Amino acid sequence: MKIHLLVGASALGLGACAYEPTPLPSVAPQQAVVNAAVSSPISYQDPLAGYTYRGPTGPRDWRSVNQEQTEGN
Repeated sequence: MKIHLLVGASALGLGACAYEPTPLPSVAPQQAVVNAAVSSPISYQDPLAGYTYRGPTGPRDWRSVNQEQTEGN
């Protein structure tokens, strides 16, 4: 267990003393392409546009409901 802690601490210590990291690449040319993109305007569409209410019609006998929904009918 102590060896794992020693190895981990030494890795962190050596990582802190490492050379300065390389700078990130310039992303300005990539942003220019993204900003020039043409997009169509998005209009609002009601999510409930085609909804029709189908409330319960009342209690029915379960045997007759099952007979109506069988594949034979």
